[in-house]
Amino acid sequence: MKAKILVLKSPLTRKLSAFVALSDVDLETLARFHRRRRSFLPGHEMTYEGEVNASAFILAEGWALSYKILPDGDRQIVDFQIPGDFLGLRSILFRTADHNIEAATRIEASEVLTSDILDGFRNAPRLATAILWAASRDEAMVVEHLVNLGRRSAEERMTHMLLELGARLKLIGMGDMTGFDCPLTQYHLADALGLSAVHVNRILRRLREDGLLTFQKGRVVFDDFDRVRELAGFNMAYLDQEEPFLR
Repeated sequence: MKAKILVLKSPLTRKLSAFVALSDVDLETLARFHRRRRSFLPGHEMTYEGEVNASAFILAEGWALSYKILPDGDRQIVDFQIPGDFLGLRSILFRTADHNIEAATRIEASEVLTSDILDGFRNAPRLATAILWAASRDEAMVVEHLVNLGRRSAEERMTHMLLELGARLKLIGMGDMTGFDCPLTQYHLADALGLSAVHVNRILRRLREDGLLTFQKGRVVFDDFDRVRELAGFNMAYLDQEEPFLR
């Protein structure tokens, strides 16, 4: 019973429930996913590119980041992970991990093995559908990130990314239209947006001076949400989190 209560309150359950109304069988399967709980300190590399037979993780507390290292040592952050996200799901379905995952803060995560996923899919097909939705949603976010890097201005990139993070955090009860707590540094933002840290600092100052948003002391505040959304051209339909599709 205790395990079921914990699963009901977990960020992953809240996230998947946006797509599927989870049954008791689904919740029992999710509880089994949480059997191996682990803690990691900031900077710990949980998965590295080229790793064979890597584990996946379900993030329960804290933030992580997925990235690739270029031959010249530069880093491209592909995405930021928040509570409720799967870390390295491809790494257990592929034979070799294709990217690195690092703890951005101290985190709590549940280790998930290939056998856990395959058994869960076999025993709880609705849950499998929900996890497929989560993976498809991640792919939709990557598409937006590509558009960010390729076609949006620096200000549009920044505001779009912060609005996306805010929407994702709202889904799990950690943010709203006024803002959210954010542990990311300007170096993290720079590596995600293809900018220099100096440029990031300049953009955030300009957005603050224009009365759009403020990012200070670990919190993002949307001073004028509608104007920020208009600047970013942000349409959150790609996040598909308005109401469950399967009941």
